[in-house]
Amino acid sequence: MVTGHGGCHYEMERMLLQEVEEKRRTVEERVEQRMTKVQKQRKALRALFEGEEHRLSELRIVLLGWRESGKSSAGNTILGREEFESGIRTARKRRNSIDFDPPSMEEVHILETRTREDFLQYSCQLTLNPNTAHRELRLSEGNREVTCVGQDQSYPDHPERFDWAQVLCREGLSGRSYWEAEWRGFWVYIAVSYKEISRKGVGDDCGLGRNDKSWSLECFPSGYCFFRHNNKITDLPAPPSSSRIGVYLDHGAGTLSFYSVSDTMTLLHRVQTTFTQPLYPGFGVYYPRCSVKLCDLG
Repeated sequence: MVTGHGGCHYEMERMLLQEVEEKRRTVEERVEQRMTKVQKQRKALRALFEGEEHRLSELRIVLLGWRESGKSSAGNTILGREEFESGIRTARKRRNSIDFDPPSMEEVHILETRTREDFLQYSCQLTLNPNTAHRELRLSEGNREVTCVGQDQSYPDHPERFDWAQVLCREGLSGRSYWEAEWRGFWVYIAVSYKEISRKGVGDDCGLGRNDKSWSLECFPSGYCFFRHNNKITDLPAPPSSSRIGVYLDHGAGTLSFYSVSDTMTLLHRVQTTFTQPLYPGFGVYYPRCSVKLCDLG
C-alpha cells in the first residue's frame, strides 16, 4: 500500500486492513440480527393469520350455513357470500406483508432505480490534475486514468501534491454535475473534496473521506463497499452491481449521490448537507495495479 514518498508504510496498511475487517464483521452481525428479527415476525404473523382464517371459516358456517343446509339465498344470510370471499382473498394477499421496525437511514441500504438519461444531461468533462497526483501514481489516457504503479514518476515538486496515494481533478464543481468512473483492483476511493484539503503528511487531514473536507465511497473487489466522511463510516450492506460508479452532485441542494451503473441506476448512498465551497472529484488508489478511469459520457 502506498501512503507516502519513498515506500510503503506497513503499520498504516495493517491498521487500515484491520479497520476494514472490523467493519465487515459488524455488517454481517447486523444483517444476521435483522434477518432473525424478520423471521420471527413473519412466523408470528403467519400464526396470527392461520388463527384468524380458522375463526373466519367457523364464522362462515354460522352465517352462511353448511352447503347441505339449504341456506343459499342471500336473503337468509347476514354476510353475503361475495363479501366474505372477497375478504378472504384480501387477507390471503396480505399474509406476506410484514411491518417491522426498520433500521435508521444510515444503517439500511438505500435502493433507487433511475435511467442514465436522467443524469446524462448534467454530465461534465473531467481531467486529473498531475500537480495533485502522488508520486507513485501514473496518469494516462489524456489524464483521465490513474494507476498505482509503486514507482516514482517524474513529477516536479508541487505544494498541491498529495503524500497519500490520491489525485484530484482540475475542475471544481458548484452546480449540478454528473460523472462516472470505472475502477479495478483491491481498494479504491471515489470521492469529492474541497480544494483546501491538506496535502502533506499521512494524517487523517489528508485522506479522502477522513476529514470534514471530503466525502468518499470506498470499494473492494469482494463487493464490500462503504461510505466515509470525517472518518465516520456508513456501511452499505448490498454490494454495487458493477465496477462502474456514477456520481451526481447538486451543489446548491446540498446532495451528493453515488450510484452503481449497469442497465439501471441503483443508489448506493446519498449525502444531504450544505456545501460551502466548490467540490473537486478525486480518487484514492492505494495498491499497485489498482486503477480508476473517468468514463467518456459523450
